[in-house]
Amino acid sequence: MTASEIVHAASPADTEACGEALAHRVEPGDVILLEGDLAVGKTTFVRGLLRGLGGDPSDANSPTFVVVQSYPCTGSVSALHHIDLYRLPDESEALREIGLDDFLGDESAVVAVEWPRPALRSFFGSGVPLWRVAFAREGDEIRRIEIFRQ
Repeated sequence: MTASEIVHAASPADTEACGEALAHRVEPGDVILLEGDLAVGKTTFVRGLLRGLGGDPSDANSPTFVVVQSYPCTGSVSALHHIDLYRLPDESEALREIGLDDFLGDESAVVAVEWPRPALRSFFGSGVPLWRVAFAREGDEIRRIEIFRQ
């Protein structure tokens, strides 16, 4: 693991801005693992990520019940695939059933995964560029966002 970067977000707008800033650093084929408790800002971060990739941030909603949402983007990244594994078991077969292989194989897109499971690791080849973004609460309003490039 490489060194991490820490951002303290005092509002949802700060969290969204952090996602937008990361969008300018990712490349097609990158995978972003979003870790943290419920309601800590993962989807808000994805809205910023989508804005930074040239998509419409108002399209971004938590895909908890639909599991996967894909948003068109402009520029070098054609789409942002937003996947939420919260309701799925930690089994490779369950991940395969949602078409995870296809989303991860989309070399023109960026994939953001909320609630990554250990079984997810079996889908990554040795060359898949991974980002890990860990969210934690610091008081009622402040979010600590730690970003790792793996």
